[in-house]
Amino acid sequence: MTKGNINVSVENIFPLIKKFLYSDHEIFLRELISNATDATLKLKHLSNVGDAKVEYGNPKIEVKIDKDNKKLHITDQGLGMTADEVEKYINQVAFSGAEEFLDKYKDSAKDSGIIGHFGLGFYSAFMVAEKVEIITKSYTNEPAAHWTCDGSPEFTLEPTEKTERGTEIILHIAEDSTEFLEESRIRELLNKYNKFMPIPIKFGTKEINDPEHEPKTTKDKDGKETTEPHRKITVDDIINNPNPAWTKQPADLNDEDYSNFYRELYPMQFEEPLFNIHLNVDYPFNLTGILYFPKMTNDLNIQKDKIQLYQNQVFVTDNVEGIVPEFLTMLRGVIDSPDIPLNVSRSYLQADGAVKKISSYITRKVADKLKSLFNNSREDFEAKWNDIKIVIEYGMLSEEKFFEKADAFALYPTVDGKYYTYEELYNKIKAKQTDKDDKLVILYASDKDAQHSYIEAAKAKDYEVLLLDSPIVSHLIQKLESTKENISFARVDGDHIDNLIKKDDTIISKLDEDQKKSLDELLKEVIPSEKFMVQLEAMDSNASPFIITQPEFMRRMKEMQQTGGGGMFGMGNMPEMYNLVVNTNSELVGEILNTKTKKKQERLINQSLDLARLSQGLLKGEELTNFIKRSYDMIK
Repeated sequence: MTKGNINVSVENIFPLIKKFLYSDHEIFLRELISNATDATLKLKHLSNVGDAKVEYGNPKIEVKIDKDNKKLHITDQGLGMTADEVEKYINQVAFSGAEEFLDKYKDSAKDSGIIGHFGLGFYSAFMVAEKVEIITKSYTNEPAAHWTCDGSPEFTLEPTEKTERGTEIILHIAEDSTEFLEESRIRELLNKYNKFMPIPIKFGTKEINDPEHEPKTTKDKDGKETTEPHRKITVDDIINNPNPAWTKQPADLNDEDYSNFYRELYPMQFEEPLFNIHLNVDYPFNLTGILYFPKMTNDLNIQKDKIQLYQNQVFVTDNVEGIVPEFLTMLRGVIDSPDIPLNVSRSYLQADGAVKKISSYITRKVADKLKSLFNNSREDFEAKWNDIKIVIEYGMLSEEKFFEKADAFALYPTVDGKYYTYEELYNKIKAKQTDKDDKLVILYASDKDAQHSYIEAAKAKDYEVLLLDSPIVSHLIQKLESTKENISFARVDGDHIDNLIKKDDTIISKLDEDQKKSLDELLKEVIPSEKFMVQLEAMDSNASPFIITQPEFMRRMKEMQQTGGGGMFGMGNMPEMYNLVVNTNSELVGEILNTKTKKKQERLINQSLDLARLSQGLLKGEELTNFIKRSYDMIK
């Protein structure tokens, strides 16, 4: 038997490991199973290259709880180790970075995701165990070795009897970690971290119907049928899927395979995804994965953290910010890359060159997929637009490269349910919606019902009105106005339609200057100046007498502030101000001016103002009650 000290100059490394990594102590199981998987895959490689000593067979990894003796066993049928290899890999290499680890992380316990980064994976066992044993036999058939360490730098290493190739790790679970002797807790961790590991993982056994036994059906003398029960057999309970869909070639998968894998990832998700994107690249980095577009709403606070990040089928995290572009964190699915470090801090990840390349690749791949979906089945793409637009619009705002590519598939729907790309829209409206200054004005509504009368006024002039109702539309149109040439967006209720798209032909007012002055004074006596800016305008005599609008800039800044941005303008605290456009050519306005009694004038002004407010959804509460009562009185 050999006794010795682990090759590390820091006396008390184990309590430090436990302290610094305590917040993440459950990952010990992931680390030990990852090591077992590596040992098995290396064996497979030796077998494939024709090493005569290696028979690969059908190896598996077994996790077993011995609750009575407070032990947890992790056994593999991989390469195994000789005594010399235990000395090298466990006592020397594993601690080669220990001092660097301590120097770097002793002042930042919060930044604890570094197991594995310094070869400390095996020693994560000491976060939950007071003693750890390794019993191992090499594939070379040299004598088996038994290593024991009780969490101090001292260890023992001696020969042992073990006939099967592979390694067994035995954890003597510490008093403060007995949760890891519970079957439910271990099953939870295996499902979280090891659900798609490439080697089958056995955790106990289960009973299933014997597939080779067909239950017989017999009839009694009365012709009544009786079927014998299924014969049960006990089989290993393999808790993982070693060949998940993302590890296969897209050509080998059909729609049902993608759908089944989605349900495997999200068993509690009952809605089918709209479509998926299969990622598969081997240069300039390795990356595979499948992303799914779920049904979206206009809610920007949609639950994120649904994309799972793996490294060689080992679960790393579902917090993928910095790896996946932010606008795609609303998607679901899996990304797997050996080029992403398994355990390093978030700030390290975000600064990592490979990670940045991965992020821009995913952006490009998603854009290409959306373009091909649009080209191959435009009708289907249009039908799904409302469910995916929030992701696409968010991407156009936040990722310049995505914005450039989005011209090919971003859609602009109209209030009548037609869909245009930007180029199609431009060509459709250019002739009619270019104003006297040669600027193209794109009209839009955000609420078909609330803005119905304004939409109808625009349609009467044969103008197209878009329906843009997502919460970030103000940001998006700002971006479009700054990147597209000589265009502006105007919400259809932002002003009278003739003012939104000003043409050369001016309408003459029926009122002279003195009449206009009298009307202006009269209106300002009755209409509250803190809420409305009165504007007298000569419009078509059939147009509404009173029209309420809100200046586009002011309203847009308020909206942008509500969804983040625009804050520098301090719009949030400003009172709601509206323009009241009064049509000097309206018959009713002429009547207001010519009515002899002040009281009747006031009543007509208030009634007209309230009708305009009603059309904008601004009449509420007591004012609405008074308006209804006044209207009944007028009928009487």
